[in-house]
Amino acid sequence: MIEDKNQQRTQLSDLGEFGLIDHLTKNFKIKQSSTIKGIGDDAAVLNFANKKVVVTTDLLVEGVHFDLSYVPLKHLGYKAVIVNLSDVFAMNARATQITVSIAVSNRFPLEALEDLYAGIETASSLYNVDVIGGDTTSSTTGLLISVTAIGEVDKDDEVYRSGAKPNDLLVVSGDLGAAYMGLQVLEREKEVYKVNPNNQPDLEPYTYIVERQLKPEARKDIVTLLSDLKVKPSSMIDVSDGLSSEIMHLCKQSEVGCDLYEEKIPLDPQVIATCEEFNVDSTTVALNGGEDYELLFTISQDDFPKIKGNPNLTVIGYMKEANAGMHLVTRADTQIPIKAQGWKSFND
Repeated sequence: MIEDKNQQRTQLSDLGEFGLIDHLTKNFKIKQSSTIKGIGDDAAVLNFANKKVVVTTDLLVEGVHFDLSYVPLKHLGYKAVIVNLSDVFAMNARATQITVSIAVSNRFPLEALEDLYAGIETASSLYNVDVIGGDTTSSTTGLLISVTAIGEVDKDDEVYRSGAKPNDLLVVSGDLGAAYMGLQVLEREKEVYKVNPNNQPDLEPYTYIVERQLKPEARKDIVTLLSDLKVKPSSMIDVSDGLSSEIMHLCKQSEVGCDLYEEKIPLDPQVIATCEEFNVDSTTVALNGGEDYELLFTISQDDFPKIKGNPNLTVIGYMKEANAGMHLVTRADTQIPIKAQGWKSFND
């Protein structure tokens, strides 16, 4: 399902490595004043003047992080950028540049990589980041994508995972669990397709959750919103591996405990309906699903009036002394210890 057999196929060997890089990157424009030199030399040159610089890297591997039987390459390129920008925003920083490296097998024609880079170009354009370099090489197993994102932040404005204090409020942007349920729908339709290739899936009822899986967005807007509200989080992380896992990271790094209120966890109606259809618990999905790329952060209670009533933000709990532990307070008002059961790279 990677490509149409009738489509043109240009072998990558026809261009060679440098020709391929030139071809795939010819549409990238420089937008950031901090980019002195981008693609085209031995290395990029950046100048951030008096800013602090944040750097993050993610590796996406075919068969581990994505399945090309239902992930369009353009969407994959877009998502590869987004997952890295999300980490920059989780530092309360502004994303400025990315590098993109791929390893690709000879089953991919040039036209497939053009689709991949079209997604990369769309994401970099929408988020106003420069693509300043990268590499291409051959792979014997499939497609690998490595993106490094670079950002800038004013001195003392950066936010770590380690600053939460007891009595701080725990806040999350957006809603949770949609990306995981979108994945469940796509996996189900893949199995149906295997049995009957003529069957056309009806994804209309699942539009929101499928898009959250295939084309997520990073919450650049939340960083801007918090700045406008004059709220600096005491700690922050992005929700990539599931809410429970991220709460545990914040608590461990900040040496605090936490009460998370089940009734406060924001869920989209489509997530609730799809959970019922799949006979899974929506709270479990929100806690362990991952790939939401929302921002989870803590703020001082003094800042609560500034965010109160904002539709983008939900207070879902508060931080306690470390010896109080980490608990989910259920709708029945019972306390259940929070454990990380989210996605782990090295699980069998």
